[in-house]
Amino acid sequence: MKVQILAFGAHPDDVELSCSGTLLKHRAMGYTIGIVDLTEGELGTRGTPELRKAEAERASKILGLSARWNLGLPDGFFQNDRESQLKLIEAIRFFQPDVVLANAPSDRHPDHGRAAQLVKDACFYSGLSKIVTHHQGELQTPWRPLHVFHYIQDRHLTPDFIVDVTEFHDQKLASIKAFSSQFYDPESEEPETPISSKDFLLHKISRDRDFGRIIQVPVGEGFIFTRQPGIKNFYDLC
Repeated sequence: MKVQILAFGAHPDDVELSCSGTLLKHRAMGYTIGIVDLTEGELGTRGTPELRKAEAERASKILGLSARWNLGLPDGFFQNDRESQLKLIEAIRFFQPDVVLANAPSDRHPDHGRAAQLVKDACFYSGLSKIVTHHQGELQTPWRPLHVFHYIQDRHLTPDFIVDVTEFHDQKLASIKAFSSQFYDPESEEPETPISSKDFLLHKISRDRDFGRIIQVPVGEGFIFTRQPGIKNFYDLC
């Protein structure tokens, strides 16, 4: 199953919060998009794995995903080791993405930076023919994405490039709010967390607007290279 742009997130909602506008924009351009969640977010203060699964399904419909997988790695305790890499390699070889989006390389939550390196390494190893993987009993062929880009999350990191997502920002916010257990709800009796405060989504909106201001559009999303891409001519840049 070919998914041209595949976004990985350490937790359900990482992708929605950080780069769903970019996914929506590319889907509107005719590309197939998908998400792979590494964990079920079971260590989250609010909600349950079952609830977050249902929320992820709602968000997936809003985004129009071609596919969404959850690898079931242990929240908080997954490592960049052989066992985890093989699970990611299986997913990469199954979906054969051209572009992979991954967590921020450094962030407040330690899972994010660890996931960033895990995804980056798995994308490289996925191209090695001597690493053998199977999916549902069938031998997989090696596959290495053309690009791996890291989206920006809580920390203010300097982007290498910014995507104009102005047209899709309302839909992005709808996908975020699908995770209603995690964000501001005046009726909730669960403990408050750094992302459930009333100001958190305002912060996310401000961050998107700040990225947009840099490229002189209303709203943007920033990304970081893992390697410098090339361009054919100056007019590839906007």
